[in-house]
Amino acid sequence: MEKVNVIGAGLAGSEAALQLSKRGIKVDLYEMRPNKSTGAHKTDKFAEFVCSNSLGASDCSNASGLLKKEMELLGGELITIARESSVPAGNALAIDRDLFSSRVTERISNDPNINVIRKEIENIPDGCTIIASGPLTSDKLANSIKDFTKSEHLHFFDAIAPIVEKDSINFDKAFWASRYDKGEASYINCPMNKAEYEKFYEILINAPRIELKEFEKNAKFFESCLPIEVLASRGVDTLRFGPMKPVGLVDKRTGIENYAVVQLRQDNSARTLYNLVGFQTNLKWASQKELLQSIPGLEHVNIVRYGVMHRNTFINSPKVLNASLQARYRADLFFAGQITGTEGYTESIATGMLAGINAFNYLSGKELVVLPKITMLGALTQYISDIEHEKFQPINSNWGIVEPVVLPKKERKNKKLKAELITERSINYIVSCK
Repeated sequence: MEKVNVIGAGLAGSEAALQLSKRGIKVDLYEMRPNKSTGAHKTDKFAEFVCSNSLGASDCSNASGLLKKEMELLGGELITIARESSVPAGNALAIDRDLFSSRVTERISNDPNINVIRKEIENIPDGCTIIASGPLTSDKLANSIKDFTKSEHLHFFDAIAPIVEKDSINFDKAFWASRYDKGEASYINCPMNKAEYEKFYEILINAPRIELKEFEKNAKFFESCLPIEVLASRGVDTLRFGPMKPVGLVDKRTGIENYAVVQLRQDNSARTLYNLVGFQTNLKWASQKELLQSIPGLEHVNIVRYGVMHRNTFINSPKVLNASLQARYRADLFFAGQITGTEGYTESIATGMLAGINAFNYLSGKELVVLPKITMLGALTQYISDIEHEKFQPINSNWGIVEPVVLPKKERKNKKLKAELITERSINYIVSCK
């Protein structure tokens, strides 16, 4: 049987390669790192987490949690490795990023069906191919994709949050808690009163930013990954209703409900490193240090990684892809991951899984899998491939894209019941198809 080219050994490409391999398909897996860097990756390992170390909510009361459950039912490989590499994060699935990428790299490197080729691919190759080159696709390959799609790429910007050492945090001020005490108290919380918040806000809105290049100045930001300085520019209280919202976070030592709260999430298994939740930023590094050290509890914090911002590239998927992730005008070409306009780590893995399954089905002469909108993955792939989109923007898993369930009139505002019914419907569908 014909072999498959998989371009990119990130989350989507690694998942796609493993899906093909376990079905007996030979894979040439191309990865340009370390010969050529993306500017955001720090290692040459596969499936490296670049921004946050969280895959989002773990339970099915959340859309991302349902997507994880669907992957497990469909035989996802990386979701299993993620569970095995997890660190405490309350109701979320967060991972030790080094452990996770090391395990994925070892698994792929030792797979007899996967031939790893460390080189940059400059043009879309002939033969069955999955392009999972990610949001930081090299310029040469991006131009080849642009020529193939006959449409302009769209761009948005992704900002990375700082990481700090736990031992440098002042726990006389910081406290442990998860919002509303859900799960274990696995987040570090730095509380602010009104005066402290206003001082923080003034530093933030006046801090110098790293200058964008000319082609970056008309940046399109993805709403769920906005730099904190962009959020702050929308109004003095925007952060207090966003990443710094204090609701459900009370220091039991004082019983005080604070004016604002900064949360930090565990970033490695050793519990020595924590990232600032929602603090993606493009501020100059000296300004980042001043800003972070203005936060109560972080006065003398040691910053081990500063925030940075980089360009993300994605194709105009509604004009290019079918819901199977197969290209509309080339049957042996598939796309997966963030280059399709799916946003988020979980979504990248899920689309890599589907692309791998469908590349196998294509080579085997089987019908391609197109999941319906009653499933989260189906809703996601149907959304990005909806040809009616005129102004396509990246999307992550959310209840709004799923086919709605009919609730009794008195229960229409019952979000918990809605999530339960959608989850039950999705699981029943996938199980019935196995």
